[in-house]
Amino acid sequence: MDAEEPNTEEPAVEEPKAEELTIPQAFLLLATNDQDGEAEVPAYVLRTALAGAILAELDQLGAIGLQGKHVRATDQAPQTGFQHQWELIRHKSRPHTPKRWVSMLEGRAEVQRVYEGLTSRGIVEHVGEKHLGLFKSTRYPEKDHAPEASLLTKVQAALKGGPSDARTTALIALLEAAGLLVKLFPAADRTRARELAKDYWPARAVTDELRMIRLAEDEAAMLADPVRARHPG
Repeated sequence: MDAEEPNTEEPAVEEPKAEELTIPQAFLLLATNDQDGEAEVPAYVLRTALAGAILAELDQLGAIGLQGKHVRATDQAPQTGFQHQWELIRHKSRPHTPKRWVSMLEGRAEVQRVYEGLTSRGIVEHVGEKHLGLFKSTRYPEKDHAPEASLLTKVQAALKGGPSDARTTALIALLEAAGLLVKLFPAADRTRARELAKDYWPARAVTDELRMIRLAEDEAAMLADPVRARHPG
């Protein structure tokens, strides 16, 4: 990684072009350090935001939509690698909120799957390491900078008020929800990005889920050490 008003209308279906990345791939690429291949955010943030990116991808493809407070699948099956998630949503006996789907879809395996998709395209490199001969970790340093450079150019132009396609707008909302936008563009005016993170339902679901995770962590810390939690100094 290198340095409006809510829209209630149904989004237009926007298929990614052959050379373009999916929203999950684009998010993960920008969330990963170019040099060491490590994530720029904690693992739980990465997993949660990637789940939101999957919902955003399905939404852009017209495969799902928000109806009232619940996510509903359409009859338009996605032609990308996220058909499994679409089928889960389609066949669930009870509809769920976006936040609930974020919590259900997030996971380490999905992060690795999207990383491996970037690896197969020659954008990042799979680097496996063993520690003490027992524990294996995996990093994904950048191999081809061109896709990331293109993404950064599009995002920066949109932040400066230029035209933005639906996929770039969704990506900006997710980056803001994950706390990555300020790291990528520390000098940018993020007013519009904050509005997007609040108004675009997949990004809002990420924000809500991260808030719940952090509250749970704070509560667990207080239960473990109530005296220190009340007097952190």
